[in-house]
Amino acid sequence: MAQYRRFQKRVNKRKRKRRLFTFFLLPILILGLSATAYGSYLFVKAKTVASDSYEGLGDRDNSPMRDRKIDPKKDDISILFMGVDDSETRKFGKSARTDALILATFNETNKTVKLVSIPRDSRVYIPEVNKKDKITHAHAYGGPKATVETVEQLFNVPVDYYVKVNFKAFTDIVDSLGGIDFDVPYAMSEKDSKDRHNAIVLKPGNQHLNGEEALAVARTRKQDNDIERGKRQQQLIEAMIKKAASIGSLNKYGNLIEAVGDNMKTNLMFGEMLSFYDYASKKVDIETINLDGSDEKINGVYYFKLDNDSVEKVSEKLRKHLGIKSTSDTTEE
Repeated sequence: MAQYRRFQKRVNKRKRKRRLFTFFLLPILILGLSATAYGSYLFVKAKTVASDSYEGLGDRDNSPMRDRKIDPKKDDISILFMGVDDSETRKFGKSARTDALILATFNETNKTVKLVSIPRDSRVYIPEVNKKDKITHAHAYGGPKATVETVEQLFNVPVDYYVKVNFKAFTDIVDSLGGIDFDVPYAMSEKDSKDRHNAIVLKPGNQHLNGEEALAVARTRKQDNDIERGKRQQQLIEAMIKKAASIGSLNKYGNLIEAVGDNMKTNLMFGEMLSFYDYASKKVDIETINLDGSDEKINGVYYFKLDNDSVEKVSEKLRKHLGIKSTSDTTEE
């Protein structure tokens, strides 16, 4: 009992101090890891999950844009988060597309994070197939490696790590948290994770969402666009992290670790994951960045045309954040 009270006291203290990450994978895993001082069971569980989730990028040990192996304990690094359009019903496997892409850069010295949401229909150059196409197709062409290389090409920055999850991870995490509170922007009727039409019906306004309902809100774009959907996904993830930081239950932390691990692939080793503890336990300055662009059709196919100046500005900002020399004479704050 005394052990649990110490754990509860620590959770409450962090809840007051923490500025929330706007992505959920590493922070939720770290929340579980931070409780391991109070029980070796979670530590073993987390280590096993991390080991089972590991998937390298073939012969790519590190980004070709790096001149040495990166150590997240002391270096500025980047992680590409991929939400994959796959489920038990769809079973796309290697041909699955990415439904959400967020590039995160971490500055180790200042403990700052920058997050860039990349619209799924952005027309970009994909090195794997040597042509321009929607960035969502990169994963279908060559899995995480092709997606990582495409994002590197787009922003001219190294992508050191990736974390990939599917729809089930999202719904399982929300359900493990006991649901989340969210302000639904408009009335919607959407598919569920099993692709059943109009299975999720929501009214606008503040309400408590379960995993399937939260996924519907994250996926919809019938009444807006990819840019707004990206912002909505960031808001949902923030709500998830806020709930995770306040659950105060060792059992729930174990369920969260399982929910993430069963549906996640990453090239982060367990020891590297532990390196992010400082980001989770301190006040962290987080900047979310959105790309500018416009709709366009080519041969009847819809694309999101990224604004070149916007991409260049984001590139310079990320390079500066990673401590990499600017590609131009001007720098962005």
